[in-house]
Amino acid sequence: MLTILLILLPLALSLIILIFKEEKAIRQFALAGSLIEFGVGVAAFIQYKTSCHCNLLFTTDWLATLGVSLKFGMDGISLLLVMLTTFLLPIIILASFNHAYSRPSAFYSLILLMEMALIGVFTSFDGLIFYIFWELALIPAYFICAVWGGDDRIRITFKFFIYTFVGSLFMLVALIYLYFRTPLPHSFDFQGLYAVRLNPGEQTWIFLAFFLAFAVKIPIFPFHTWQPDTYSGAPATGSMLLAGIMLKMGLYGMIRWMIPICNDAVQEWGGVAMILAITGIVYASLIAIRQNDMKRLIAYSSIAHVGLIAAGLLSLTTYAMQGAVIQMVSHGINIVGLFIIIDLIEQRTKTRNISNLGGIARTAPRLAIFFMLFLLASIALPLTNSFVGEFLLLLGLFEYSAIFAAVAGLTIIFSAVYMLWMYQRTMLGKANEFTENIHDLTWTEMAALVPLVVMVFWIGMFPGLFLNVALPDVMQILNYTK
Repeated sequence: MLTILLILLPLALSLIILIFKEEKAIRQFALAGSLIEFGVGVAAFIQYKTSCHCNLLFTTDWLATLGVSLKFGMDGISLLLVMLTTFLLPIIILASFNHAYSRPSAFYSLILLMEMALIGVFTSFDGLIFYIFWELALIPAYFICAVWGGDDRIRITFKFFIYTFVGSLFMLVALIYLYFRTPLPHSFDFQGLYAVRLNPGEQTWIFLAFFLAFAVKIPIFPFHTWQPDTYSGAPATGSMLLAGIMLKMGLYGMIRWMIPICNDAVQEWGGVAMILAITGIVYASLIAIRQNDMKRLIAYSSIAHVGLIAAGLLSLTTYAMQGAVIQMVSHGINIVGLFIIIDLIEQRTKTRNISNLGGIARTAPRLAIFFMLFLLASIALPLTNSFVGEFLLLLGLFEYSAIFAAVAGLTIIFSAVYMLWMYQRTMLGKANEFTENIHDLTWTEMAALVPLVVMVFWIGMFPGLFLNVALPDVMQILNYTK
């Protein structure tokens, strides 16, 4: 019941919040509701750990004649992503308190609706239901960016919508084809879809359909062109939702659908897809070095980091698969922390341009300290969360190809270059007209940042809890490739 509660609770909250009129009450209700949802997530995590990794299944017939059931559950992989979602939402909502959004009831209702859809994606055990939640997550993301975004938001958001929606149609075609290949009565149940036997040609086409859908969402080079504009043009809350959680849908889809169903095609064509992912690592890193806008710099750095995760998944090695799962969680934590810091700087200085900033550490030392902590985590400093994931990813890639590992490993060097360069130009040196009167972090702002820092070091120093949760299901996924 906890699984279905995790889906229904944010849906109910998103509807109830529409009746509120006062902005303060709306914010408090949204924050309280997201904290309750996080509490339910913690309860599910405890139940999972104490019940010998039970899948927490909930099943009921929906369209029985078509073999479609409302089947939800959580294995170790989906549980970690559900925990990431429920953990980040209260922080994202709290970080939004510094902004005065028009129509706040609609704004926070869409955030809660998006949380419901994201959890539905991570817990669906039926192919059609997975697709419905996949598309449903796009709707609130579209309106958050289109209504509350920056300049040129309509064009940018429309491009984002078209890219992701068209990519998703390839996945729908693949799922329908697989549905008709299941034995009578046909079913969308994911175990039934896993059991479909495809010839090499069929596997190749199904692999391409899934890969296109997931590559756009992640995104992987060259399907990334919607991302920098969308991240930089979205409101701060939208950027955090997109980068911190939503892009994990594509990586999760690769684990849940593409690898088990198209195992032979992944082994045959995965090398080509891996080259695209690794090319994206180098390309995005080089572009990031040249950026003057901090949000665009972080957007390109995200392409590089998730490119490494995708390459690791395609290597089909145990180390890389484990690294990919924990790095999805770590990336979400780090990038939300970075976007919060950048948003705070923009609020105080009215600019995101690196060339306009400098000397912030002199007048806002606490802000500079938190910025440095997230920066070090992003460049995978030992004892931080990203070190665990990136080390395992590179170890797994090395098993697959030493050359691929060497090129992919450049992301660590490049990220150190552009991140430290950004920090030096913004935090150090002399203050100027933009930064001389900047004030330091408030208690509310620190309340949003401290939990993220705790997770940075908890995962970095004690990764076993998270790795052990996912390991049995990682091994089960890899068994489909043997």
